[in-house]
Amino acid sequence: LSSGAASSRSTPDGSHTSDGGSPADGAARAAAADTTAAARAARIGRMTVSPPGRWPDCAGPAPIWRVPNSEAGGAKLPAVTHRTLPTRLAAAAALLAAASCAPAPAPHVLSAQRMLMGTIFRIQVVAADDAVARAAMQAALDEVARIEQPLSEWREDSEISAVNRAAGGKAVEVGPELLEVLRRARRASEVTDGAFDVTFASCGHLWSIRDRRIPTPEAVAACLPEVDWRNVEIDPAASTVRLPDASMRIGIAGIGKGYGIDRAAAVLEARGFTDYTVDGGGDLRVRGRKPSGPWSVGIAHPREEGELLGVVHVDRGAIVTSGDYEQYFERDGVRYHHILDPRTGMPARAAIAATVVAPDATDADALATGLFVLGPERGIAVAEHLPGVEALIVAPDLSLHRTSGFPAIEPAE
Repeated sequence: LSSGAASSRSTPDGSHTSDGGSPADGAARAAAADTTAAARAARIGRMTVSPPGRWPDCAGPAPIWRVPNSEAGGAKLPAVTHRTLPTRLAAAAALLAAASCAPAPAPHVLSAQRMLMGTIFRIQVVAADDAVARAAMQAALDEVARIEQPLSEWREDSEISAVNRAAGGKAVEVGPELLEVLRRARRASEVTDGAFDVTFASCGHLWSIRDRRIPTPEAVAACLPEVDWRNVEIDPAASTVRLPDASMRIGIAGIGKGYGIDRAAAVLEARGFTDYTVDGGGDLRVRGRKPSGPWSVGIAHPREEGELLGVVHVDRGAIVTSGDYEQYFERDGVRYHHILDPRTGMPARAAIAATVVAPDATDADALATGLFVLGPERGIAVAEHLPGVEALIVAPDLSLHRTSGFPAIEPAE
């Protein structure tokens, strides 16, 4: 190809010629140049793409771009003429088409985490676009932080703290999040016959795992009359909650984290993600699968630290475990843990672990606590009658009791 575009002028017969040749020679050269440009190469300045008349095939080799060695060093590009413009436009179009054939990034797992609700929330998503995925995960974590404010029992300015302070007095106006959590808690109390009960906090505040504090039998007996989920007054129309007795308290530690997990999952799904996990301190909600296969969920061994009872695979829903092996202390050979039996005000003794698989984490969280309190025989019987719910309960003798549809437990690798 020529290193530049020669100037042209008109001749009396209307043909065009380049300086230094006859009109006939110029016409012949022009025709030859047009044929060459149309059949072999399109020009963009000093660069060529070959061949110009064929759109790139995504399955074939990429177009070959080249710059002549003689033009290194910033040589001036030739002017665009009426003859070179069409071929340059065609080459530009071919370049854009070639760029569109670049392979898309393969989907991969990304993660983000944050300390929320007194534990670490960790999210994993499968995505090809890192920026979009990270923005979605941060938005999901922000949602958990938002709903933590009204639900936290440890914040003086939270709605639940306001409800507890007003016990025995007027109803307290609360937001939709606390109303929803208390509505779901009431349902869990109904199906477990009170084994799950947010009013356990009326006795729960007497205990302290951190300080290794055990209340006297007299103190426990005095608080028990205040433990009854049916006495919590909820008015959805007025958006209020009232505790009728001054000594009554409510606590949502057994359901609030599950609700936070569900809120994070809702944000991810609203942004189009269908392969993810949301882990709130070991309580999980999952959907889809990772590129290498299904999501694997380990079930902790309640008496062998760091060991697993096994692994299950879940592609949609939540899996939550309650046990006596994480928050506890021992005194005189007796283990005192954080899950109280609402009927006695003392740590529940019928099981040492309960794992629940359910459609969402809110229900799974509350039911895991309730079934733990009920123990293997009654707990499994309750779970068998709940649609979409499966359970595994570990008895004090380490025997395993499960519902008929509980996922297969595979050995841990």
